[in-house]
Amino acid sequence: MQVKQSGESQVHTAPAGTEGEEIRGKTLLDVLYESFEEYDNPRAFNQPTAGHGSDGEEELEWRAYSSNEFRRQAEEAALGLLDLGLERGARVGLFLKSDVYFCLADAACLISGMVDVPVYLTHQPRQVSYVLDHAETEALFVASPEHLEQVAPLLDELERIETVILAQGAPSEADAELPERVDALTFEALHERGRERQKEAGGEDIASLREKVDPDDLATLIYTSGTTGQPKGVMLTHENIASNALTSLSCFTGYEAGAGAEVALSFLPLTHIYARTLDYYGYLSKGTSIYFCDPDDLSGALRAVRPTVFNTVPRLLEKVYGSIEEKTKSAEGLQKMIGTWALRLAKQYRIGEEPPVAWRVQQFVADALVYRQWRQALGGRLKYATVGGAALNPDLANTFAAAGIRLVQGYGLTETSPVISFNRPDRNRAGTVGEPLPGVEVKIAEDGEILTRGPHVMKGYYKDDEETRTSFTEDGFFRTGDVGEMDGTHLKITDRKKALFKLSTGKYVVPSPLENRLATSNLVEQTVVVGSGHKYCAALIFPSEEAVRSFAEQQGVGGGQPFRDLIQEQAVIDEFQRLVDEANTGMDPWSQIKRFTLVPEEISVENGLLTPSMKVRRSRVEQTYDGEIDRLYEMSEAEQEEGERVRVS
Repeated sequence: MQVKQSGESQVHTAPAGTEGEEIRGKTLLDVLYESFEEYDNPRAFNQPTAGHGSDGEEELEWRAYSSNEFRRQAEEAALGLLDLGLERGARVGLFLKSDVYFCLADAACLISGMVDVPVYLTHQPRQVSYVLDHAETEALFVASPEHLEQVAPLLDELERIETVILAQGAPSEADAELPERVDALTFEALHERGRERQKEAGGEDIASLREKVDPDDLATLIYTSGTTGQPKGVMLTHENIASNALTSLSCFTGYEAGAGAEVALSFLPLTHIYARTLDYYGYLSKGTSIYFCDPDDLSGALRAVRPTVFNTVPRLLEKVYGSIEEKTKSAEGLQKMIGTWALRLAKQYRIGEEPPVAWRVQQFVADALVYRQWRQALGGRLKYATVGGAALNPDLANTFAAAGIRLVQGYGLTETSPVISFNRPDRNRAGTVGEPLPGVEVKIAEDGEILTRGPHVMKGYYKDDEETRTSFTEDGFFRTGDVGEMDGTHLKITDRKKALFKLSTGKYVVPSPLENRLATSNLVEQTVVVGSGHKYCAALIFPSEEAVRSFAEQQGVGGGQPFRDLIQEQAVIDEFQRLVDEANTGMDPWSQIKRFTLVPEEISVENGLLTPSMKVRRSRVEQTYDGEIDRLYEMSEAEQEEGERVRVS
């Protein structure tokens, strides 16, 4: 780890002499075209299609796009955009699924010098309207006729938008009335306009378009949903993203470049910069074959594609782990005995520590009987999975590592393109988010906030100079809003700065460790720890209805009663109390959960309690469930005197 002084704080950078190199001065067009020229990949991009097996059941299939076909279609679409009268720098909205069409639309904007503005399909109409209006969008790519029906009512007020392009289907298939000024055309019609423009110009020179693009040019406007307030438009340049993608991939030991060398499965939203930088630009830069799939089809896609790499978020892994626990508990006889033993053995493993000989012998047996099945559920040939977006429970990382499933956690934000740091595959340390990327500087402020500076940091917030100014220190470091510390060469996140709260006793509480521990149970969908201004911590626990009903059935309770009644069954309450007690183990007494309530509702993006990147909007949750929280702190005098832990449901 290289360390230098900056004011009163040490600046931490990537360890000297380790793998990886800082790559600067590139545009995203450089990333695309260098990949096209170096790797002739017949299955560069793979679009999911509906297929049917011999038994008539639907099965997963993919339509392959070669490197050359993707390049040709992107160039035609770029010329088509210019033929529509759009100029360099124009804002183009992407209301698209996370698939090949998103990549084609994005590449078309990059080639034509336009700035794309991705919009989450899960956004509420008012949020979609706000983003497209604030960004001054002039054209809009839409996923399908159904999605056109969603945005059509917004177009009356979005007067700058004069063109809508459907990725799939035709405008006539949509039950939507568009304003007279708006032309709707298909993707193929856009390609045709591009081909005609090229012919009329005697072969418009794509190379000349590429030469006009500078690394410091704005590539995209990504609106962070944030946990409070209006979305902010993050301005990311070509170099921001290109540098981050290329530098990140250069640090992966054992990653093989070239067609067919690695196979990636992409299921995260490309609207978010995490997937866009790594699943798209990063993988493409190495000639990796990218298979897209809907998260709902993930289980089947893992078995069909058998990826060697993928990027994911902790929640998916928590669900996988919860499923393993559930299957182990529901097994019978010898199978249950072996599964329980293997799971207990895996939990003993610690990444980076040499296990005893006796453990290694047992692991060999457990691998043959149990762990191999875990790996098969993820496709059977996974080298590593990169984990981002939220904190990964270190127990999960250790347990999966014992089974030969390597989880590499990283850290970043939309404003940092996104990677600030990540665990290198050969220097993985559970509970940390790894070492800084080459060229990235990190330091810890006096109040614990993580600050960063380098080519990955955004240009600023669009049309918000004041917010941009306050987001940087005087010496140019970006304020991440996260609290952390350095653990040797590795960065460790302790919590969001805004998530910290202080009890009436004066003690500060970091809620995420307890929330992350509870998240490993398949019975728990979400947990929000509360307690600001109170004497003790309490929790809103949002249970999984499917998992709770399964548990209740095993206990012989519940029947077909409503979920609200089911979670009041004593057996169910006792099981959640057990989970809370386990999560409290080893925590400071003042930060332990003293009371909890089971909320028979869902935290989701649709109801505004989750951001599209699956972060809890704490303030909104607390406002929505203020009555439940008040009841958590209504204690009798006897309870207050005894400090008794009370279950609430």
